[in-house]
Amino acid sequence: MKETDRIRCAVVTTGGTIVSKIDPSTGLAMPVGGGEELVSSLSVVGELPNVDIEVHEVVRVSSPHITPEHWCQLHDTVQTLVARDDIAGVIVTHGTAVLEETAWFLDLTVQTDKPVIVIGAQRNTSEYDTDGPRNLYNALLVCQHPDSRGKGVLVTLNSHVNAAREVTKSHTVDVETFQSGEWGYLASIVRDRVRFHRAPLRRLHLPLQAGKPLPRVDIVGMYAGADGALLDAAADLNPGGIVVQSVASGHLNGPMFDAVVRAMDRGIPVVVSTRIPRGGTRPGYGFEGSSARLVEAGAVLSNDLSPWKARVLLMLAAQNGITSTAELTALFDA
Repeated sequence: MKETDRIRCAVVTTGGTIVSKIDPSTGLAMPVGGGEELVSSLSVVGELPNVDIEVHEVVRVSSPHITPEHWCQLHDTVQTLVARDDIAGVIVTHGTAVLEETAWFLDLTVQTDKPVIVIGAQRNTSEYDTDGPRNLYNALLVCQHPDSRGKGVLVTLNSHVNAAREVTKSHTVDVETFQSGEWGYLASIVRDRVRFHRAPLRRLHLPLQAGKPLPRVDIVGMYAGADGALLDAAADLNPGGIVVQSVASGHLNGPMFDAVVRAMDRGIPVVVSTRIPRGGTRPGYGFEGSSARLVEAGAVLSNDLSPWKARVLLMLAAQNGITSTAELTALFDA
């Protein structure tokens, strides 16, 4: 490849296992490394002589500490970078715990056809077989691949590429943790070759309103014997919405159903997701608290979105003034 064919990829760091090291005094990993150190680790994998890398650090935390305020900072950084003519794409490094939420938030809010790739690692940098360098190397391959354009935010770990909407963490420690369930991977990476097999068709965009905080949205779980008290407590916080993590295809018991109705009577939108990883929500039964009865009462089914991804979408919907049952139903069905 000629010098004139060089491309520039931005690496935006937020912390997480991918930059963590073991503290000898405790034997526990902490995110103490920086982006430049991470980029230098590419030498153990291989060289990409046609790629220039510039590093930006937004925050350096373990990913359970990521907040919606961090999401807004990250959005602004990524949106600014992709607007530059000299940037071919952006790689965001992130802890894996809530990586899928951050990726989905960026997928919904960043406006670009350039590739935005979110990566992490399951093994910290003190481990001899840390997976961070390989994941970064593969992300750089994806960043320069022409078929990566126009596919939204991509999640790339363990030589696979996933769509942000579909991907979920499926194992606490396995490097094969990020999966797309029944939908499958978008692409695979074998011997430095990126091969796309399909494209994500269900894409949404909601603009992030500058200077306007993201509304509070809480997730309340349904379980055997749930009495609705936690849902009532969530409603007392005057949130922009509530997501209920239901059972099966969107079902609740009687007390939880009554609590949902009380919340909606106070003008609080309620979206019903499910704790089941595949199949999504749909009407199908007629008992009190069933998904069909919830829809009749004015609740919105999340379709195939997990409770945590439904929360992200509901937060952005509320910030954009999308609050009616009809509007939200159309949004979650899109």
